[in-house]
Amino acid sequence: MKQIVAAVFLILVIISLIVVAFTIRQVDVEQKSLKIDLQYRTTLLAETLKESIEPNFLSKTGTSLQKIVDKFENKERFAGLAIYNNKGNIIAVSSSLPKDVSKTQTIAAHAMDEDKANGDFVKYQDKRMYLFAVPLRDKESVLGALMLVQNADYIDDKLIEIWRNNLVRLFVQALLLSIATLIIMRWIIFQPIVNIVDSIKMTRTGRIDDTPKRFPKYLFFQPLVNEVAKINRSLLEARLVASEEARLRLEKTDSPWTAERLKEYIKEILKGRSIYVISNREPYIHTKDGNKVKYFVPASGMVTAIEPIMEACGGMWIAHGSGDADKLVVDTNDRIQVPPDEPKYTLRRVWITPEEEKGYYYGFSNEGLWPLCHIAHTRPVFRKEDWYEYEKVNGKFAKTVLGEIKNVHRPLIFIQDYHFALLPRMIKASRPDADIGIFWHIPWPNPEAFSICPWRKEILDGILGSDLIGFHTQYHCNNFMDTVGKELESLISWEQFAITKGGHVSYVKPFPISIAFSNGSMYKVDEKTRKHEETVIRKKHDIKTKYIGLGVDRLDYTKGILERFKAVEMFLETYPFYKNQFTFVQIAAPSRSDIIRYQEFAKEVEEEVERINDKFKIKDWKPIILLKRHHSHEEIYSYYRLANVCLVTSLHDGMNLVAKEFVSARDDGKGVLIVSQFAGVSRELRDAIIVNPYNAEQVAEAIKKSLEMPQSEQKRQMKKMDQTIKSYNIYRWSAEILKTMVSFV
Repeated sequence: MKQIVAAVFLILVIISLIVVAFTIRQVDVEQKSLKIDLQYRTTLLAETLKESIEPNFLSKTGTSLQKIVDKFENKERFAGLAIYNNKGNIIAVSSSLPKDVSKTQTIAAHAMDEDKANGDFVKYQDKRMYLFAVPLRDKESVLGALMLVQNADYIDDKLIEIWRNNLVRLFVQALLLSIATLIIMRWIIFQPIVNIVDSIKMTRTGRIDDTPKRFPKYLFFQPLVNEVAKINRSLLEARLVASEEARLRLEKTDSPWTAERLKEYIKEILKGRSIYVISNREPYIHTKDGNKVKYFVPASGMVTAIEPIMEACGGMWIAHGSGDADKLVVDTNDRIQVPPDEPKYTLRRVWITPEEEKGYYYGFSNEGLWPLCHIAHTRPVFRKEDWYEYEKVNGKFAKTVLGEIKNVHRPLIFIQDYHFALLPRMIKASRPDADIGIFWHIPWPNPEAFSICPWRKEILDGILGSDLIGFHTQYHCNNFMDTVGKELESLISWEQFAITKGGHVSYVKPFPISIAFSNGSMYKVDEKTRKHEETVIRKKHDIKTKYIGLGVDRLDYTKGILERFKAVEMFLETYPFYKNQFTFVQIAAPSRSDIIRYQEFAKEVEEEVERINDKFKIKDWKPIILLKRHHSHEEIYSYYRLANVCLVTSLHDGMNLVAKEFVSARDDGKGVLIVSQFAGVSRELRDAIIVNPYNAEQVAEAIKKSLEMPQSEQKRQMKKMDQTIKSYNIYRWSAEILKTMVSFV
């Protein structure tokens, strides 16, 4: 609609300019014509009067001449007469003439001096007048002058009338033209185009559409409609072929997992059952930007992993609405279809108060459970008021979920992470028929470490409301079962990896999470684009060194950022050859900045970067570049493709998908990956260089080894890791979880 209004506005501007230009021209011509006519009539009248006055000018007295002048008093458009002698004195004058006659004297004087008629347009008391003087003479000399004064206001009135009429005509024409244009644009042009776009979108998103039936027989668009119909048929045929191929591949374990295969698989095992994902972090956050509303995808490994599942499966994602414009875009049921550009599933937002967020999210979840599970030398903080808010928010989400599944038979519910440890039990208590799975995206500590939590029994009981409990690694599964065995009365089966409590069985299984990576890079580019990206990044950060290292993390103390910087410092100290030859770029997205420990950590990171840069700085070279802002996936993949080495040196991590993203981005087979032995990904990508992040000397040696590794060896390692990720991508991960959830019921 904005385009239509803009088009109409542009047309009106053009028409207005044309009308104004023609009106100016018309006014100019009319003004000249009226002036010439007035001058001509005034000249004729002056000559006539001159013939009456001139022969007897000397013989007539002032009284006689005044009588002649008075005869022309109050004539239409005739302001009056004045008769001057050759000394410039008035002999007779009309009473209607203005008192200020200095201009008339000047014009009369010029007429007598030059012995010829003289005229001019002047203003008297805001009135426009035309003054015309002719000399009075005898045979030998000029005796005086006859001055005629004509009212010329009617000329201005006429010009104003022209402007008024043309503007009224313009308004009427503009109104009629706007209505006609709106009708033409809306119904003859815009609506058919919208229908064509909708038709293509329906076909692209898998909904059947027959384009020709959706349009009247518009002669202008018929060729385009026919072509779009052919394209739609081709897309539908291709989709049907792809679906059939995906269906045939279901039983072939060596076939690659794709979004299409996952869709077919879900149809096969779920048979129409609805899927509900619950998480704290929402996949799309809407924010205000002036008068506009924009959205962005948050920097979250969980979102990166779950988003492809929802796009492939549809269903509903229930999450905390955290954006300042989130409420502006949802419907009356707090729902919105996403992704915004190509909707594939429903996002249901839950609203929590600032007090609830402070206690539930920043407090208990991230000052308590997060450091507790990561064992990263930051003391967990447990406050009773935070626990109350944690219970409250879990209850609020439970109420929302139960409302959404009220009329759904055997719903499938997939809960994400440590924010909702109590939620499975709350849902199961009201809906025992629901199949509930929870995936713990962070590590699970050993029983001794977990035992310091004051509400450990409540948390464990809440999690055991799930039918399936998933972790990244078998090690975390073992820790969880050991913890339950120590804290709760339950029956534990190590053969089946199952826990029975209160007659309900929960299965504990490892599912190493992955990324949406099937046949090639997620963001594959050609060599020309790659070189352009490199040029842009190097110029943007003034990087002139031969080698570039990369770290991509949230600004979190568990990611080993400070330890990584220490290793870079030791690398440059041990191998000074690489000074001014190596630059380390650390992308650090701000995270949980309302928590004091994170504020302190951010300051520590900045101070460490400044210290190391001051220590090694040579001219304009800085060994470490810190980028403290959120980057899109497209931006990050540009950095992946540029780096010679990528460091994933978490002090403790569930999986860490940065490592897998780096491998997926390097379709050229180049680059080296260094991974912490404490990150779950180290158990899958065994061809990476595995290091202890606390051992700075070991990490420094790994950096040197990476930069000096032959390309043949780089490609060999990358190829093996590439195959690992392709064979176990996010589609296979979700298929195995869903299959396990269904099979255990």
